[in-house]
Amino acid sequence: MTDEKRIAAEGAATAANEAAARTLKKNMLEVKGISKTFNKGTINEKLALDNVSLTLEDEDFITVIGGNGAGKSTLMNAIAGVWAVDEGRIFIDGIDVTGIGEHKRATYLGRVFQDPMTGTAATMGIDENLALAKRRGKKHSLKWGVTKQERKEYYDLLKTLDLGLEDRMTSKVGLLSGGQRQALTLLMATLQKPKILLLDEHTAALDPKTAAKVLALSEKIIRENHLTAMMVTHNMKDAIQYGNRLIMMNEGHIILDIRGEEKKKLTVEDLLQKFEQASGEEFANDETLLAK
Repeated sequence: MTDEKRIAAEGAATAANEAAARTLKKNMLEVKGISKTFNKGTINEKLALDNVSLTLEDEDFITVIGGNGAGKSTLMNAIAGVWAVDEGRIFIDGIDVTGIGEHKRATYLGRVFQDPMTGTAATMGIDENLALAKRRGKKHSLKWGVTKQERKEYYDLLKTLDLGLEDRMTSKVGLLSGGQRQALTLLMATLQKPKILLLDEHTAALDPKTAAKVLALSEKIIRENHLTAMMVTHNMKDAIQYGNRLIMMNEGHIILDIRGEEKKKLTVEDLLQKFEQASGEEFANDETLLAK
């Protein structure tokens, strides 16, 4: 066999394997026709989600972008069970969680919030916070503490962050910087592999350099742990750079869903043009435009 034929055969085999892998992937999240209206029957009535449907396959990493009031955070909160939807169903790994409250639904989810102060216990040590995350969803007993084996596990995990936190395991989390705290929260959210990882503008409160490091760390953790993830962001460049799929929301609808090669070739200018074509209006969110 010539080199050309061998390379062609290897390429065909790789393509066939990738196609087969896609057909084997299961749906990790199914959002089916959900709607949510706030302040019904008042002058402040607001239709936040309007018959939204969305499916994430196992290991999808989807970025969500849109202007203020587009429905990004409402969609994420609906998935997390922060409030009940008015219509529609939500399935996580085939389980109908529509009627399950936020506390019980947290068993299936990992979440990192915009505020670095959320999601951790400020007065407890780094190791104690990790121990809490590891015990999430398990039965509590009178025996509590960080075992020697756990401390070794946490040391190794913290070392992967390259922030020196492995040598400060007993330090109070409240003493950490915003970036350090978000990095720790990422570890806590993924310590028990969640069905879905929700990243809710988790770098918006950080300076650009720290934000870039936390984003790179997020991608690394998602990739190495084969997680399914959804990241809401106001930064168009980040929405394009990260993940294998991008959706844009406007007025409670998903108006763009871009993936694969199309997403890889996407530019900010392309995204703005597509928004105008899909919505019939110019994208006018200053925060997002400034983040180009």
